[in-house]
Amino acid sequence: MPKMMINGQEVEVEAGITVLQACEQVGIEIPRFCYHERLSIAGNCRMCLVEMERSPKPVASCAMPVAEGMVIHTNTPMVEKARKGVMEFLLINHPLDCPICDQGGECDLQDQAMTYGFDRSRFAENKRAVEDKELGPLVKTIMTRCIHCTRCIRFAEEIAGVSVLGATGRGEHMEIDTYVEQTVNTEVSGNLVDLCPVGALTSKPYAFTARSWELRKTESIDVLDAVGSAIRVDSRDREVMRVLPRLNEDVNEEWINDKTRHACDGLRRQRLDQPYIRRKGKLEPASWNEAFAAIAAKLKGLSGERIAAIAGDLADCESMLALKDLMAGLGSPHLDCRQNGAAVDPGQPASYRFNTTIAGIEAADACLLIGTNPRWEAALVNTRLRKRHRMGGFQVAAIGPAIDLTYPVENLGDSPKVLEALVAGRHPFAEALKKASQPMLILGEGALAREDGPAILGLAHKLAEATGMVGEKWNGFNVLALAASRVGGLDLGFAPAKGGRDVSAILEGAGKGEIEAVYLLGADEIDMGRLGKAFVIYQGHHGDAGANRADVILPGATYTEKSATYVNLEGRVQRTNLAVFPPGDAREDWAILRALSAVLDKQLPYDSLTQLRERLAGANPVFATEDVVEGAPWGKFGGSGAVKDAPFVYPIANFYMTDPISRVSPTMAACTEAFVLPARGKTGTDG
Repeated sequence: MPKMMINGQEVEVEAGITVLQACEQVGIEIPRFCYHERLSIAGNCRMCLVEMERSPKPVASCAMPVAEGMVIHTNTPMVEKARKGVMEFLLINHPLDCPICDQGGECDLQDQAMTYGFDRSRFAENKRAVEDKELGPLVKTIMTRCIHCTRCIRFAEEIAGVSVLGATGRGEHMEIDTYVEQTVNTEVSGNLVDLCPVGALTSKPYAFTARSWELRKTESIDVLDAVGSAIRVDSRDREVMRVLPRLNEDVNEEWINDKTRHACDGLRRQRLDQPYIRRKGKLEPASWNEAFAAIAAKLKGLSGERIAAIAGDLADCESMLALKDLMAGLGSPHLDCRQNGAAVDPGQPASYRFNTTIAGIEAADACLLIGTNPRWEAALVNTRLRKRHRMGGFQVAAIGPAIDLTYPVENLGDSPKVLEALVAGRHPFAEALKKASQPMLILGEGALAREDGPAILGLAHKLAEATGMVGEKWNGFNVLALAASRVGGLDLGFAPAKGGRDVSAILEGAGKGEIEAVYLLGADEIDMGRLGKAFVIYQGHHGDAGANRADVILPGATYTEKSATYVNLEGRVQRTNLAVFPPGDAREDWAILRALSAVLDKQLPYDSLTQLRERLAGANPVFATEDVVEGAPWGKFGGSGAVKDAPFVYPIANFYMTDPISRVSPTMAACTEAFVLPARGKTGTDG
């Protein structure tokens, strides 16, 4: 490890890092615009200039590697003059529109101009103007503000994996533009706004709505997919204004996908803000007492064998546990949290978790994707797979329809029969998996929701064991859950008890009249037409499919309106925090179930969230710790029947509309129109 002097202090630093990184390690701040820790080094802005002994001029610290005996000064008159000169150049053409710029108050250029800049400009010529570019419905451009740091170009190329941005011209005539006027078609394009150090790229849906200092900031997690990205919810009064990423190296690093970021405008549309009861075929407003009385009149005296419950994709663990306890009190064994019918084993956590962990992807050296499109099912998992590809020595193959995942993938076909050949060792890629030191597979829920799902799970289990994917320190078997509630619900045992029905059997029983009452806890993804004449209780927050079918509606809270527990696809326990209060008469979901249980004379044994969380930890020890992933024991699971030759079909046909919140979001509707519908027109398909 080389030793060097920084501002008269001798330090020992890691070989291969830059001078800028070495300065940060000893607590010295170096200004920068083009440098970013997760992007390649460009050395464009020159704001990070420092003085190096025996160098005739200042050096760019972001591009200068450390060396033994190097002597660096960051606070000399030469450095101060250089920084003021660079800032003066950067501001030559910059418009004086800070009062109306959405970046105001959180702008790197604004902050560094105050700290390191000059108090006047010697430039007297007219400022240049640059035409704004059209990047799609999410990113607004004011390109006259651009300082050519090229962060956006490097992010699109390196992280997102879409080569759509580039620079044309030289010097003063340089412009950032898209190739042949394309839009930035990637699921993580909103991160461009976070990366831009000036106001050249801002959020189009958020434009001119609020200032950063007006907003109340609440740390939370995203629940619109199963990744559990760390987010910050910015709210004003009772309205969520925007969602931004938080740093979590183990999950989302510092990125979030566009649905996480921009679907928040759906939180206040088509909301259920009071109870409803269906009278003479029409839903009419009611009080809580009237709604509970209607439910009690139906359920009291009804055998538990004729009552069922289904938990939806956004249900939190507290409400699922309360509903499970209520169903047990009513004597019903019929409950399930797998709306899509995925054939995982509730008794074997390894059969439904992402056992490698998201960060663990970086240690793998071969990967097989089975019936999954991670780019749409878990965009941040896909960016991590791309990151591993860019590190080199990573072979990826897929069984399923050929698609662009932003990194090279060897397509092995779309038939499950290929999986049989891999297990039998008849396929060449089986040898590649055996040769890999840490191979992994990712099994999609779309592959498990088929009729032959148990057999596919069994084949994947055999393949993992046959190719050495599972050992003492490595588990390469992964199931890519689609819903935020899935892993938590299975950890709680929200699945059919002995003699109980799963989702498919519940719907079949309701259609035949064998199930007379169905409790839908935010369940909107099932076929409502199969519920027959069953009495349907819907507890949720949006007027989606479940509310349209319901006989009684109980208004619940969204993930931004409650403190709730979720478990992400790795098995990591996470919590949302209340950012705004629910509208109208809507209440937290567990509190609704607690109140209902008292009316049904099946009172639940907890009166507070603290008591309920103690019950959670008692139900499964995994809930006793937060933000920790404990490895699941490896066991036997999956069926042994024959698989069908029908090709795999990916479960998500539209990334931007997968849940009740995103389906009513105007921004997600604009993204669908801009990105999804044109793609369908080109391929002539609906998927």
